[in-house]
Amino acid sequence: MSEINTNQTYVAASNDENKNYALPLAAMTTLFFLWGFITVLNDVLIPRLKGVFDLSYTEAMMIQFCFFSAYFVISLPAGALVKKFGYKNGVLSGLLIASAGCLLFYPAVVVHEFWLFLGALFVLASGITILQVSANPYVAALGPAKTASSRLNLAQALNSLGTTIGPYVGAMLLFGAAGTLAADAGTADNVKVPYLMLAAALLTIAVVFAFLKLPTIAAHSEEQDCVAKGHTLTEAPHLMFGVAAIFCYVGGEVAIGSFLVNYFGQANIAGLEEHAAAKLIAYYWGGAMVGRFIGSAALQKVLPSNALLFNAMCIIALLIITMNTTGNIAMYSVLAIGLFNSIMFPTIFSIAIDGLGSLTSKGSGWLCLAIVGGALVPLLQGVIADSAGIQLSFVIPLICYVYIAWYAKSYVKLHSVWNEKVGLK
Repeated sequence: MSEINTNQTYVAASNDENKNYALPLAAMTTLFFLWGFITVLNDVLIPRLKGVFDLSYTEAMMIQFCFFSAYFVISLPAGALVKKFGYKNGVLSGLLIASAGCLLFYPAVVVHEFWLFLGALFVLASGITILQVSANPYVAALGPAKTASSRLNLAQALNSLGTTIGPYVGAMLLFGAAGTLAADAGTADNVKVPYLMLAAALLTIAVVFAFLKLPTIAAHSEEQDCVAKGHTLTEAPHLMFGVAAIFCYVGGEVAIGSFLVNYFGQANIAGLEEHAAAKLIAYYWGGAMVGRFIGSAALQKVLPSNALLFNAMCIIALLIITMNTTGNIAMYSVLAIGLFNSIMFPTIFSIAIDGLGSLTSKGSGWLCLAIVGGALVPLLQGVIADSAGIQLSFVIPLICYVYIAWYAKSYVKLHSVWNEKVGLK
């Protein structure tokens, strides 16, 4: 899933390159895995609660709305919290709040009210947002500065691993090995176990972090050049349109994943039981993990905007195919979208802040707020699914990726406008 990047310059926590930070690094990378796992569980939780509470698609998409709206509401306060109390306390706060959100699933099941599940999801996502604001600087600091990028890539790979195995594990825990058990068909009892387990894991890691002697970050600052002096972010069209591109990407990615279980249950697509369909989501997110490795190599030789345009066009083609076919073709074409989603978030993020100079940090903050697309786009697709069916509702993410393709194609021209304003060639 998408990760918050404050685009700060990090200095290694210690000049002693021989110091062993294996234990704190292991603890930190575990966080990346967990929040990837937790986030993708929503794709399995949606059909489960939809059936239990007899929800429309629009109502079911409130799950993603409440989860991803936390990014919009909490990102800036989280940054202020971390700035005042430090990264370690930020990590501890995020862990405790996320675990509290997981624990709130228990009373939500007992009371059997959908709005309580939504509240629990918002609290859980708030904790994850704080974790993401805090975690990247710590991973960068846990060792020599020259290998900081390698550590961050390792952590992000574990995040992708979490999103890959999450649907498979979630399918077994929420639906049972052979589907929803008759005794639980009208209840959400199966939801308690995975979230109580996650709460225990988060609390355990919090205890470990409380006693770990973590390094102090020597320095973290915005880029020091002044090419943007006297200018504002609204004068940078490559950033402003990039914010919309992040909104569309996160929204499109999350919306597609949110509907897969119900989509594969359609008689004209695959007619799968929920537990079997839920396991297939792993291929959607697993494709993104594989694509990151392929994209990492390709981007060394291909312009980022060109790679973004190619991937966007591939996704557009796959969406058109899945909307106009049935059976295996429709099913595998939508699953293949994950492979081409892989490089989009970091690519859009990096090209949108390119050349911003001293405005880079603020521009990064704007891009992080755009993650709220994961809250709004699935909700809009839910409205279309209720009125026209799931298959036609994919027109909503299709529009999102058409915009991304336009942004990629227009990027050079957009960036040149900014260069002219700040006097760069």
